[in-house]
Amino acid sequence: MYRLMVADVDSPSYFVATAAVILGLFKKEGVDVEFVPEYGAKHGPEKLLDGSIHFFGGPAFAATRAFPGWKGAKLLCALAQHSYWFMGVRKDLDIARGDIKGLKGMRISSSFAFPRTALRHMLVQGGMDMDHDEVQILESLPTDSEWHCRDGVKALQEDYADGCWGNGMRYALAEKAGLAKLHLDLRRGDGPEGARHYNFAALTTTDAFIKKEPEVAAAAVRAIMATQKALRDDPSLAKVVGNKVFPGGDEVEIMPTLIARDAPFYDPTITLEAVKGLNDFAIANKLITQPLAFEDIVAAQFKHLWSKSSAAS
Repeated sequence: MYRLMVADVDSPSYFVATAAVILGLFKKEGVDVEFVPEYGAKHGPEKLLDGSIHFFGGPAFAATRAFPGWKGAKLLCALAQHSYWFMGVRKDLDIARGDIKGLKGMRISSSFAFPRTALRHMLVQGGMDMDHDEVQILESLPTDSEWHCRDGVKALQEDYADGCWGNGMRYALAEKAGLAKLHLDLRRGDGPEGARHYNFAALTTTDAFIKKEPEVAAAAVRAIMATQKALRDDPSLAKVVGNKVFPGGDEVEIMPTLIARDAPFYDPTITLEAVKGLNDFAIANKLITQPLAFEDIVAAQFKHLWSKSSAAS
C-alpha cells in the first residue's frame, strides 16, 4: 500500500490528486494508494523525505523544503497548470480589480509558508515596498475546521484583515459569505508580468521511489491524467470526493463549481516555460541558488505519457 498526501484538501488544484485516490483511479491502474487526510503544507515534504508517504500533491516548489535544490525529488506531472492563488478584498473597498498599488496600507491574511512566500513575492514584483510594510501580511486566524479554507472568512468577519489570499476555495467561501470581491486571480492573468508562471500544482515523489518502483510511478501519472479527464468531463464527481473529505460543509457544494471553472487547466504537461518560471520564483525566494535544468526538476522519463492527455492548455 502506497500513501499520498496533499498540501491542502480544499485546493481545487491539489484536489486532482485526492480525487485520483477516492474515485479509485489509482486502483484502476493496479496500484493501491491510501489518502492521508492531513494538512500536508505543514509536513508533507518532510514525510516524503522520510518515506512515510510516497506521493505529495502540492506546490511544484514544495519539495525544496526537504530536498534542497530538488536533489532527491522529482515532479511526475502537473496536477493543474499555472499559479492558482487568489486574492479577495472587502466588498466595500473602492479598489479596481488587479490594482496592486491600491493595496498600499492594507492588511492581507494568508495561511502558512507556501502561499505567504508567493504573496510577498507577488507584492514586491508589483512595486510594493514590503521592507517598510506598505502592505501587512498577517498570519491567518485559527478556525474550528481542521482545514484552513475558512480563515479568510474569519479574517474579514472580525476586521482582522482587509483581504485574504490563498486557493480558490478560500476566496469562494469569502465571496459566498458576502464579504469579498475578487481582486487577483494569477492563473487567469492578474498580477505582475509572469505571475501565472510562479508555480503550478504538481505530483512529487522521490528519486529513490522512481528507481525502485518505476512502473508504479508511471501508473501514478496515468491515474492523475485519468482523474483530470474524469473531472473535466463531469465536475459533479467533485461532490463524491468532497463528501469523503469534508462531509456536510459548504465546500462540498462549492467544489464542483470550482472544478468546472478550473477544468481547462487540468493538464499533466510540464512545459519548459513552466520550469523557467519555477526557477525564477525559486531563485528570487532563495529556494535554489541557480537555474536548474528541466531534468533536474522533472521526471522526464514519464513525459511521453503526458502527450496522451486531451486537455486544453
